Amino acid sequence: MNTLLNWLALIPWWTCFPVILAIVAIWDITQKKHTVLHNFPVIGHLRYWLETVGPEFRQYIVANNREELPFNRRQRSWIYASSKRENNFQGFGTDQDVNSAGFIFIKPALVTKRLAKDHPYRENPYVLPAPKVIGLSHNRRKPYRPKQVINISGMSFGSLSASAITALNEGAAKFGCYHNTGEGGFSPYHDKGADVVLNIGTAYFGIRDDDGNFIMEKLVRLTQKNPAIRMLELKLSQGAKPGKGGVLPAAKITKEISEIRHVPIGKDVISPAAHSAFSTLPEMLDLIEAMAEATGLPVGIKAAVGKLDMWEQLAELMVKTGRGPDFITVDGGEGGTGAAPPSFADHVSLPWVYGFSSVYKIFKKHGLTDRITFIGSGKLGLPAQAIMAFAMGVDIVNVAREAMMSIGCIQAQICHTNRCPAGVATQNKWLQAGLDPALKSERFYHYGKTLTKEILEIAIACGYEHPCQFTMEDVDVAMGDNNHTRSLRVVYDYEKAPVPYDGIDALINCQYLGGGLKKEH
Repeated sequence: MNTLLNWLALIPWWTCFPVILAIVAIWDITQKKHTVLHNFPVIGHLRYWLETVGPEFRQYIVANNREELPFNRRQRSWIYASSKRENNFQGFGTDQDVNSAGFIFIKPALVTKRLAKDHPYRENPYVLPAPKVIGLSHNRRKPYRPKQVINISGMSFGSLSASAITALNEGAAKFGCYHNTGEGGFSPYHDKGADVVLNIGTAYFGIRDDDGNFIMEKLVRLTQKNPAIRMLELKLSQGAKPGKGGVLPAAKITKEISEIRHVPIGKDVISPAAHSAFSTLPEMLDLIEAMAEATGLPVGIKAAVGKLDMWEQLAELMVKTGRGPDFITVDGGEGGTGAAPPSFADHVSLPWVYGFSSVYKIFKKHGLTDRITFIGSGKLGLPAQAIMAFAMGVDIVNVAREAMMSIGCIQAQICHTNRCPAGVATQNKWLQAGLDPALKSERFYHYGKTLTKEILEIAIACGYEHPCQFTMEDVDVAMGDNNHTRSLRVVYDYEKAPVPYDGIDALINCQYLGGGLKKEH
């Protein structure tokens, strides 16, 4: 044996390549699974390799700055630069086609408002509390005003890595925003200092029995044990796959995930398409009121938008009974962090602008806008898009993919494969080890601050102090080849209801701010 090893050691290493290539060629020719490899042995592997890394290469080499979806290079570059505190400006004017349909124009004032020397923004232009106190109109015991209008949308531990969730939560604590858990439940990685919104999906992860039924006692114990939980969000559907359940494969269920979600190890776990705790709108209102009474917390709903008849029924029930959700999160049908079949991601449910405007009009017609905090979610984590959302009636913007990019996501679009190269959307220990939560939490913190600062600067340029003051006449939308623009009010056929606003000082000093906690940011 030693003689053989000594003999092999004398063989130059480069002479092994022809032998290896010959073996690969023989295997390619004899296999029957891939025609390309049979017809083009060895070099055919290049085709599959290029197919694998295509999305990563296209976004840097093939696509122009404004071409790629879901986020183009210019948008990603702004997020990356903002999160790293680098120069996020651009020179020589815009490279966008300003006449293209849907292009957003924000109207500045002729003479802008000058801030007083003692104005809070001069000292800290990064604090922008939500304009409404959530839960106050329904007399919840623990009403809540988020400390920021920009917050983190629902992304579960399991979908995202422990390192990514930790980075986002620690960054949210520094920035002052809340962190939505996603339907995967409350994990130790959500308990790093930020306020938390507990997302409750159809599988009731973390608050269920062995058969997947919702258990109120578990919810109460969870909220009592974790005072960081400020609100409950009942998820009816999501933009990525509205009306469709999901499967958590047995291979992905670790001991830790099993304990957090209260699911068995070694068995696929099904997230049903529909809730088992209710089947009608009156029953849903009963559950909302029961959860609010048992926990004292504000309770809202999250949904993508399609048919409007049940939204109309919900508004009518709220008027009739005086009960209902404290907030409504409208998710865009453009999809999000959740993986879905292309048929769902591409075609099922309305894009955010159409979905939100349709729902808002219903609740405005019934005089309910003062009772509800409206939250928008769906590619709104960029300044112009956020301003448009505020002008349409949104009180709070939730960001998901933008938050992922701030901590390193490169839009490889393989979130569903467990092979995320940035360590964000994977449970692979090696891949997520490259994501340093201490560093990445700073990245999200700076992204949140920069986004808030630019929103404020645009508001001031338009003569306002807070984005809740924007009206639908403050934003125009290009109508396409006729080169004409129309205001949001004309395009979507409604006017946003005025939001009561007593000045930024009143918001910052609100007794309900952050559930009673007032922290320096």
